[in-house]
Amino acid sequence: MTERWDAIVIGSGLGGLVAAGLLARYGRRVLVCESHTIPGGAAHGFERQGFKFDSGPSFFSGLGDRVSRNPLRQVLDVLGESLDAVPYDPLGYYHLPEGTVPIYRRLKDYQAAIAHVTPQGAAELGAFVQRLLALYAPLSEIPSLGLRPDLGIVPLLLRHPTALVKLLPQLGAVQRSAGEILDATVHDPWVRRLIDLECFLLSGLTAHGTIAPEVAFVFGERETASVDYPRGGSEAIVAALVRGLQRWGGTLRLGTTVARICVEGGRAVGVQLTTGDRIAAPIVISNATLWDTYGKLLAPEELPPQFRTRALATPAIHSFMHLHLGIRATDLADLAVHHVVLHDRDRPLTDPGNTCMISIPSVLDPTLAPPGKHVVHAYTLEPWAGWQRDRTYAQRKRDRAEPLYRALERVIPDIRDRVEVELIGTPLTHQRFLRRHQGTYGPAITAGEGLFPNGKTPIAGLYRVGDSTLPGIGVPAVAASGIFCANGLVSWQETANLVTAWTRDRPHTRS
Repeated sequence: MTERWDAIVIGSGLGGLVAAGLLARYGRRVLVCESHTIPGGAAHGFERQGFKFDSGPSFFSGLGDRVSRNPLRQVLDVLGESLDAVPYDPLGYYHLPEGTVPIYRRLKDYQAAIAHVTPQGAAELGAFVQRLLALYAPLSEIPSLGLRPDLGIVPLLLRHPTALVKLLPQLGAVQRSAGEILDATVHDPWVRRLIDLECFLLSGLTAHGTIAPEVAFVFGERETASVDYPRGGSEAIVAALVRGLQRWGGTLRLGTTVARICVEGGRAVGVQLTTGDRIAAPIVISNATLWDTYGKLLAPEELPPQFRTRALATPAIHSFMHLHLGIRATDLADLAVHHVVLHDRDRPLTDPGNTCMISIPSVLDPTLAPPGKHVVHAYTLEPWAGWQRDRTYAQRKRDRAEPLYRALERVIPDIRDRVEVELIGTPLTHQRFLRRHQGTYGPAITAGEGLFPNGKTPIAGLYRVGDSTLPGIGVPAVAASGIFCANGLVSWQETANLVTAWTRDRPHTRS
């Protein structure tokens, strides 16, 4: 007999778990099908020889701070879950060719650090951030928990008339890129490059390719809520979402691979697994990328030809090289958790291997590594082209990991002598374990030249969530995509009731 559910979610990435958890909270019978044996998608965690690694995101904010406006934080609240997170400041250190700069949470401290390099640039940085904070202020007054993709959002907006009045002068900035605000406020070339780096870390694109509201949210949260890291790593976030899903009656099945989405008469009616079993539901939500959803889970004839061609032609951000290390921590006092290394100022930030991100989360949470050890995660952009598993694969992995080792030597000079566990991940690794098209981390959609597609599809009953839908790439954006999707599938009154309950229970002061 075919199983029947109210909704099926394909994939247990953060967007899929948020959508599933909220639908379960609304009283729907929800099943999440995850092909991997570990939930979390690109945010899953894994362990080797006592070292616990993050597979993907390592920068978070507001997870342990209930005054945060982080959409993920709001979802955890209404699911009845919380995270133990460690706040820290400075956020990290940027190791640039001309020297190392600490990056602080609050603007005044950030400016003070930049003033040591360029006093004029520090003043211009302040003008840039203040312009973004003016956009963040009204947006932050409207709970992201109430976001909807339809006119059902109107009652929510009308509950916040003051925010609407404040937002009117900012409407032009909502559709602008951060680069346009940068051009209007910053002339110092050093600070312009710094802001490009900030945007690149957020979206994989420079300031002119990143939408202003996304950058405004980051700087606004830094100013008003803690920047923190969850104890247990990104795996703890996933575990909290899974607990919330199950608390409200939802089900997660691991090792359950969806072969195709079943469509009848232009409507999604369920999924078929690789085992041949079929599971029925009037709602199917794909947390797979748009390329995997439209190119693999659906037959070509089930989509309008022009739509399919246009969607599959969407450019993708490069994949990554990842270096996961377990190292000896002897004589590494005062080590910071995050570092960014730019090797060559004259090369684009987006050049593979030029910008390297480093996370050492055991600095904040010693349980992630055995006593006297540290866990290290370093990563940099890497294109898909040319990667194949042949006799040259092992050597190519090591060659392409070399920029990461050189970056790590800026932080820990003798890093190579300390390594006890070494794992090198390539675009092929990401495609294999995350089931992501070419191992990508999302669409390369530049602000002003296009918009991330919304979660609706041409097939009735089929929706999408994740980093290839609105609002875009990054943990808060992916969580917001799940909110958009779930709220669009229930009545506006159900959403209003949920927001009311959240508003009543949350603190009303900010840190």
